[in-house]
Amino acid sequence: MAEKFFWADEIAEQIIKKNPNKKQYVCASGITPSGVVHIGNFREIITTELVVRALKDKGKKTKFIYSWDDFDRFRKVPVGIPKEYEKYIGMPVSDFSSPFDKKKSYAKYFEEQFETSLKKVGIKPNFIRQNEMNKKCKYSNLIKSAIEKRKEIIKILNKYRKEPLSKDWWPVVVYCEKCKKDFTRILDIKEYIIEYECGCGFKNKIDFSKKGIVKAPWRVDWPMRWKYEGVDFEPGGIDHSVHGGSLTTGKEIVKDIFNGEAPTYVFYDWVKLKGGEEFASSTGNALSINEVLEVYEPELLRYLFVSQKPRTGFQISFDNDVIKIYEDYDNLEERYFSNRVNPREKRIYEMCQLRLNKKAPEKKSSSALGQTKEFAKTSSSMRGQTKESFRHLTTLVQVGKVDAKHNKRAEKVKNWLNKYAGEDMKFEVQTKVLVKLNVKEKKALLKLKDILKAKKHSEEELFNMFYEICKDTGITNTDFFSAAYRVIINKPKGPRLASLILNVGEGKIIKLLEQIK
Repeated sequence: MAEKFFWADEIAEQIIKKNPNKKQYVCASGITPSGVVHIGNFREIITTELVVRALKDKGKKTKFIYSWDDFDRFRKVPVGIPKEYEKYIGMPVSDFSSPFDKKKSYAKYFEEQFETSLKKVGIKPNFIRQNEMNKKCKYSNLIKSAIEKRKEIIKILNKYRKEPLSKDWWPVVVYCEKCKKDFTRILDIKEYIIEYECGCGFKNKIDFSKKGIVKAPWRVDWPMRWKYEGVDFEPGGIDHSVHGGSLTTGKEIVKDIFNGEAPTYVFYDWVKLKGGEEFASSTGNALSINEVLEVYEPELLRYLFVSQKPRTGFQISFDNDVIKIYEDYDNLEERYFSNRVNPREKRIYEMCQLRLNKKAPEKKSSSALGQTKEFAKTSSSMRGQTKESFRHLTTLVQVGKVDAKHNKRAEKVKNWLNKYAGEDMKFEVQTKVLVKLNVKEKKALLKLKDILKAKKHSEEELFNMFYEICKDTGITNTDFFSAAYRVIINKPKGPRLASLILNVGEGKIIKLLEQIK
């Protein structure tokens, strides 16, 4: 049984306590695919998925649903979409083609991207496309109930509005049969028969139990689907969670209009890019899961979210913080397998893993694979290690001692170096001495050459020898390291010098130092 030291386990207990005899618990999340489904949107689905895992760990049967709200109207043209798409404003996002793939609908294009990326991080919900549900008239009976209790809904919504709804407001939206847009006005409703007219001039009567061109507006639609699906848990962003927001009205509407029950709920705070603004498809600030996975391993991407409580906002980093995040995760993994984690840390590690039915891998994944033969021979200090640190790989990748094509973590390092790393992390090993050195610097580096020629050294031995060199030649530690870096990589600073020398290869360093006269 999962321990009660992780927030998702506590929520799972609340869900079970609320309906102890329920045979299957339904956990839901969803979004309107109005553009790129970004990493900020990911927070909702992983919040739900962690609760799903917690329920499963308690031996409960679950149904994990993700609703694509693709029967929602196209409201505005996001950054990156052709301006000509303004002609589709007012239409369902599922009813016109994508500018990137004319064979797919606008919504389907973005949906499939997100669905594919979710598999990479171990998340596999049951997807529900609301355009299909509405077009098949699945909610017609509930929509009829909402229409019959129209006055009660207006009363609930008006309690939290600065201006009351107009007298001709209806809890239903009609998409015109001719232009497919929602610029319609309802003239009359009797039972399932709606008479409407559109701004395009079209006018008609339809039976919405047979013709799926109607939908409930968001504030009615959300609680309606709680009832329809029997939802037990669903998270929401701060925008839905404020007093008078859609959560407040949803709780009242599901109870008073649909005779249902609001699910257990938790709100989540926004995620930002470090140094940037909140993610938003409309503004073009829409970093995708696949883009994050270029730098972060799937378990590491999960770790970014799992290690934070939903109500805590945080930033996703692509600067040097990436190294620290990898180190934190590796340390957690090391402590997990040596049984030195506290209950909360144990649970966090387990929730980072991709497999639902297995809490942790049998052994640590090996990132040592993919090393070149030369590295395997020369780097004896690395033998026996099953996972190479991200920091060390930044050196190995740049000196060509690890094959990024066959080493998943090295591939992440290479991507990071190419796209995000600061100049302080990048270097190129020199083949010629391009810098001027003073007498003390030359003396110290020639001493280093003689030491490297004399015998093989471990990293620790070599590190200790640096201080012997400084003592013997009268150079300061700072000046010695600066001189060595300037000669080897033409920069005043760099990765750990002993490690750099061993990874480049003593032979290459000796040849370089032999140029000093």
